[in-house]
Parts: sequence; structure tokens; C-alpha cells
Amino acid sequence: MGIRHKLTMTGADFAFRKTVHITPAFLKKHGIKGLILDVDNTLTTHDHPVPAEGIPEWIETMKKSGIKLMIVSNNCAERVKPFAEMLGLDFVSKGAKPMKKGYVRAMEKMGLSPSETAAVGDQLFTDIWGANFSKVTSIFVQPIEPEGKKERFIRFKRVIEKPFLPTKFKDDKQE
Repeated sequence: MGIRHKLTMTGADFAFRKTVHITPAFLKKHGIKGLILDVDNTLTTHDHPVPAEGIPEWIETMKKSGIKLMIVSNNCAERVKPFAEMLGLDFVSKGAKPMKKGYVRAMEKMGLSPSETAAVGDQLFTDIWGANFSKVTSIFVQPIEPEGKKERFIRFKRVIEKPFLPTKFKDDKQE
């Protein structure tokens, strides 16, 4: 991680092009027993009520491998609860990312320490900052799709994030 990333706390510990490319073997190799998952553009597109292609199967693979899973979203419970229930996951809504609050609650619910936990998300200034501030392993994933016109603030953040985005992805090569 370069000095720019250290100073700005934007450096992700790992980066994957897609959430579904994160494997139980990779997590176990790094001592990760639980994942804190973002929703929008990580597990589905913005405000979409159904998981993206491959996500339900990926969730089941993780569960069968003993990986604990918890959704942490800045969205309200009305958005997060039906989505989480569809996947059979517990959740923390109004997680206040990038603040530590949601991450700490999720780890308490999973019974895990920061060293046993990783957070997966598509935004540096919410998901990755929150993970880094909470001392959990941070895993950046590329957004599923570009934000629509109504998501102006997120589109603005994407421009600011650009110089800090990862350039090497674990799923570009076999580990």
C-alpha cells in the first residue's frame, strides 16, 4: 500500500473484480471467519430488491464453509430487511459507514474479533474507510454497475475515488 493510501486510509487490503470471486479458501488462508457485506453495488445494484446473479449461490457456499455473514448498510431497515431475509442473513441497518458503529455491532452479533473479520464493499469512502477504521480486513470489489442519474452524490464520490482505486485484483490471477 502506497503512502497516498496510508495517509487517506483508502487502501484496501485486497481487491476482487466481483464479490462472487471471493472464496472460502482465500478467507481461511487469511484467518477470516466472518464477512461484513455491503448491499448496493456489492450484492445487488442500487435499490434493487433482488440479489445479483450468482450471489445466492455464493452466500450458500460461504455458509456451508462455516463463514459467518452479516449485512451492514447505511440504508434504513425497510430497504435492508427484506433483502437480508431473502438471503437468510442478519443485518445492521443505518450502519453509519464509514464510522465504526455498524462494523462493531456486526462483529458483536457474529461473535468475532476484528482480526477474524473482513468487510466487503464497492466504495472506498464508506466501505473501505469503515473497515480500515474498525481494524477489520478490507476487501474492495468493483461496483456491479455504474450508478444511475439519481445517485448524484455517489457518482461524485466515484470521481474523487478514482486516483485511489486498486489496480491489482486477486481474481485476475490464481492465488
